[in-house]
Amino acid sequence: MGRSGTNSGLAEDLLIELNRDGRVPLHRQIEASIRASIRAGRLRTGASLPPTRALAAGLGVSRGVVVEAYQQLVAEGYLASRSGGYTQVAASMPPVAADTGSTASTVRPAARRAGFRIDFGYGRTDVSQFPRAAWLRSIRTVLATTPNDRFAYLDGRGVPELREALCDYHNRVRGTSSVPDNVVICNGYAQAISLLIQVLALHGARRIALEDPSSDDDARVLAAAAGLDVVGIPVGPDGVQVDALHRADADAVVLTPSHQWPTGGVLSATARAEVIRWAKHRGAIVVEDDYDAEYRYDRSPVGAMQGLAPDHIVYCGTASKTLAPGLRLGWMVVPPQLVADVAAAKVLADRGSPVIEQLTFADFLTRGEFDRHLRRMRPVYRRRRNALLGALRTHLPDLEPAGIAAGQHVVAWLPPDLEEAAVVTAAARHGLGIKGVGPYRIADTGPGGLIFGYAPLGETAIAEGVALLATAIREVRGA
Repeated sequence: MGRSGTNSGLAEDLLIELNRDGRVPLHRQIEASIRASIRAGRLRTGASLPPTRALAAGLGVSRGVVVEAYQQLVAEGYLASRSGGYTQVAASMPPVAADTGSTASTVRPAARRAGFRIDFGYGRTDVSQFPRAAWLRSIRTVLATTPNDRFAYLDGRGVPELREALCDYHNRVRGTSSVPDNVVICNGYAQAISLLIQVLALHGARRIALEDPSSDDDARVLAAAAGLDVVGIPVGPDGVQVDALHRADADAVVLTPSHQWPTGGVLSATARAEVIRWAKHRGAIVVEDDYDAEYRYDRSPVGAMQGLAPDHIVYCGTASKTLAPGLRLGWMVVPPQLVADVAAAKVLADRGSPVIEQLTFADFLTRGEFDRHLRRMRPVYRRRRNALLGALRTHLPDLEPAGIAAGQHVVAWLPPDLEEAAVVTAAARHGLGIKGVGPYRIADTGPGGLIFGYAPLGETAIAEGVALLATAIREVRGA
């Protein structure tokens, strides 16, 4: 192996040229070169790559630079680590058009569900963008500086460092009114709502109100399993219809007020005040699921409801949409009268969430790395959102997008002549994964709609997916 010139490096058994005078980091250049070779078919599935040490020597870079490039490509699904330390090509990609300037212009293998060429399924963030280097620095800091007693069994609320860091962050960014003693760390929103439902039932709750439509895999299932009646509250363009909440005779309500899932409505200030009046009058609890509030594009941030009535609102957040769902990091800001019972339920469930992950996230927050990561990701997701809206205008102008100002998904309402289930089925025949709004309704009937989750898809893939959907819809209309 050798180097070619003063400004580039060439590894003889893997063609990679480096521009050492450029502004793109060396590990990014290596990633881009290998990724392009796989897409173009020059590196085929199963091909072995040089060991990191050998490639680093050939390119004249540190081994860590090559390791970081390989790790990123493994995370994206292009490479796979094999036993014995070998790294091989995991997927071949067809040639694609020139990049549009996006950080990802094609469908990543990890962004697909089995059987779909392109998948608009909701609930996945772009985990390939996880800030590995910054997270590793926080891990190293934690391992080097944490007192020994932090690794013993702790209070069910979680480590004090993370509870303090979360309060500082949410009070500053989301307008909450939280104190560390009222924060409980949990393993994502699924565990948060499970613990809350247990405690609410213990306190005598008999009926829980949910937005209609709403997610079908958390509160709805858990409340029914706990013996609670579930009632749906219709959702309009501006979020839940508060007048229906008054008639529901519920002891608690679960809301997504800053960006209703899935319709995207934002609960107005007047409606928020009315919900709080309802909660105070009934002695009820409002569960505020603030699942994607960090990603706002076309309007000012909407503050959390919890800051208006901390004695009646449980504020729930997670790192699933902002960092990665695999971290299983979530938190609740709980009214004072419920904290002890929620913490006790957490201890009974699993003796507490992993300490190192909690301390790492605390360091990550306090050093400002979380803010930096969000500032980097907002324009990425905005471009993907814009690509989706542009493709819909071009190929399907009679679909009506909603909830476009925030988040990682868009709902598009179908015109009356299209039946939702027929469109979803036809799309699947064309290799397109997409879900309708109908399966998430509890009782309320409403227009047909499609949920476009765009977070893990590149702009080219988004445009291609909408074109496939347009073909499927033409078939439905012609049937």
